[in-house]
Amino acid sequence: QVQLVESGGGSVQAGGSLRLSCAASEYTYCMGWFRQAPGKEREEVAVIDMYGSTSYADSVKGRFTISKDNAKKILYLQMNSLKPEDTAMYYCAADHKFCFQTKGGAFGYWGQGTQVTVSS
Repeated sequence: QVQLVESGGGSVQAGGSLRLSCAASEYTYCMGWFRQAPGKEREEVAVIDMYGSTSYADSVKGRFTISKDNAKKILYLQMNSLKPEDTAMYYCAADHKFCFQTKGGAFGYWGQGTQVTVSS
């Protein structure tokens, strides 16, 4: 059972930055960040595989960067130029499967989430 603990959420004004962290209890092949705003479906934000290859939602490309420290087993999401529409609960996800097998959010392990609120 992989345990994931997110941190780094908070409130920020539009244009500001936040860095989310996700500490994992063990190494996994694929990790990602998802978000869900009230009344909306969960959205994949960014995914990174065991080789460091990344993918991003169109809505965050050029503003968000996903990265990981394999030695420390920590996943990061650097969020710059934040917009009010980025407001959501952000979740870390992980799986031992390859990333192409996790399409549609099919990750086996999820964190509890960390709230990000961006005010205009």
